[in-house]
Amino acid sequence: QVQVVESGGGSVQAGGSLRLSCTVRGFTSNSCGMGWHRQAAGKQREWVSSISSSGSTSYADSVKGRFTISEDKATDTWYLEMNSLKPEDTAMYSCKALLGPLCIGYWGQGTQVTVSS
Repeated sequence: QVQVVESGGGSVQAGGSLRLSCTVRGFTSNSCGMGWHRQAAGKQREWVSSISSSGSTSYADSVKGRFTISEDKATDTWYLEMNSLKPEDTAMYSCKALLGPLCIGYWGQGTQVTVSS
């Protein structure tokens, strides 16, 4: 059974940093890439950043220059380094891993990030 597990969330003050991790369990083939998404209370889920299997990255305008997505292929773990955090970054952050030859998406449960002013 495939499991996608996020970790690294927490509470920080504005201007602080956090590093989120996303790992896949129960799947041994290569991935097609993955994306980080977030959902603030009372709002729709929004895309934050993506990385392809070739390492190409993309970011939402709201996080560009502050967040960095990366992958450790040796451990099948993806990271989201978040710097200069703002209160508006407060949300549940989830990763979606695209797996297998059909690039099927698997979601994790999410990890909460809270930024206080």
